[in-house]
Amino acid sequence: MNYLIVLAHPLENSLCSHLSDKTINHLINQGHEVTVKNLYQEEFNPVLTQSERRSYYESQFDVSKLNGEINQLIEAECLVLIFPTWWFGFPAILKGWFDRVWAPGYAYNHASDLGSITPCLDNLKEVKVITTLGSPWWADVFILWKPVYRVLKIALLGACAKNCKLKMFSFYNSENASKTRVNNFVKKTLPHL
Repeated sequence: MNYLIVLAHPLENSLCSHLSDKTINHLINQGHEVTVKNLYQEEFNPVLTQSERRSYYESQFDVSKLNGEINQLIEAECLVLIFPTWWFGFPAILKGWFDRVWAPGYAYNHASDLGSITPCLDNLKEVKVITTLGSPWWADVFILWKPVYRVLKIALLGACAKNCKLKMFSFYNSENASKTRVNNFVKKTLPHL
């Protein structure tokens, strides 16, 4: 299977980077094709350009600065997102990757006057999320009703890859987590990737 791993954390020694390394090694050892996109390391610009925004409803979206990123997304059969959940949302760089790379004509087609948005990411079969949260599980689940999960499931995948399965692995109370807790999370998560 062709995996695209997108890492969104600014620190190379972060828990997310550690989880990314474990994930990459696991998938390669399983014989999968793995492409890694480290948004901070690549200095991905999350800001939608004027040209890109103007072209949203034109016959062709402006891919002049995004051709490689869009091709990576289109070719992926499984997308693995690894990021910290900050303020119960995505890091800005990852949100910008969605804004710019999940583009009209490639990730979805705009709705006609009476129709609905048509998904284009037919090749994408699974999205797997590994996220760290400083908060306890009950704050994410009972107070905010899993906002990151809902945005991914309903907004992104609902519009762009309707038949795609979503699995989310959340590491709660992640700040100052013990090595044992981290290792246990890795052991429980990797077999499901």
